[in-house]
Amino acid sequence: MGEGYPDDVELMKLISSASIACGYHAGDVDTMRRTVELALANGVAIGAHPGYQDRENFGRRPMALSATAVIKIVREQIAMIQRVCNEFDAALHHVKPHGALYNQAAKDEELAAAIAVAVKDVDDRLILYGLSGSHLISQAELAGLRTASEVFADRTYATDGTLTPRSEANALITNASAAAEQAIRMVADGSVLSTSGEVVPLKAETICIHGDGPHALEFATSIRSALETNKITIRAL
Repeated sequence: MGEGYPDDVELMKLISSASIACGYHAGDVDTMRRTVELALANGVAIGAHPGYQDRENFGRRPMALSATAVIKIVREQIAMIQRVCNEFDAALHHVKPHGALYNQAAKDEELAAAIAVAVKDVDDRLILYGLSGSHLISQAELAGLRTASEVFADRTYATDGTLTPRSEANALITNASAAAEQAIRMVADGSVLSTSGEVVPLKAETICIHGDGPHALEFATSIRSALETNKITIRAL
């Protein structure tokens, strides 16, 4: 959220936690303020969404930064949104890395550890959201942080439990019913079908919907309805 796309107001009515861009890949302080206010008005938990300083590529271009550099940029971005939260006497609830930073850290133990260090340095009560079964989760747990194993309703999966790269044609799910069906399977059955048809086990504690997606609002509405129909309670961790 807070990335400059038009559905934030309506999406905020459908979700339980929002990961808000911190100015590096998208957003700015004024946008953060508006988005934090919107989250508070809807009872939505507020999270930091730090990414690489790469607006040109929306933070989705992989980079090779040192652990020290990663710790620095993540700490800076969390601190930025924390200051906004303080203006509204609001609590920061979680941290979810964005884009290439997230996907690289899922597979890179050292990068994941650097992110965990940065989060813990700022506030060890924050929950770190990471791809289910990835290094982001294991390194956060080693650092003593609380974690949320994240799954994706609008992305397809490889057989190793990672997301299909966006460079591949079948990376995105573009049908709302298919997204809702995948969300229910992940939550209720603890598994997802890979692009090759294999059953991949995973742990689902939070479902990601990309606010910049062209069908974000349609997907969120469909997924929330499916969860409620299946008597799955939706709330922030």
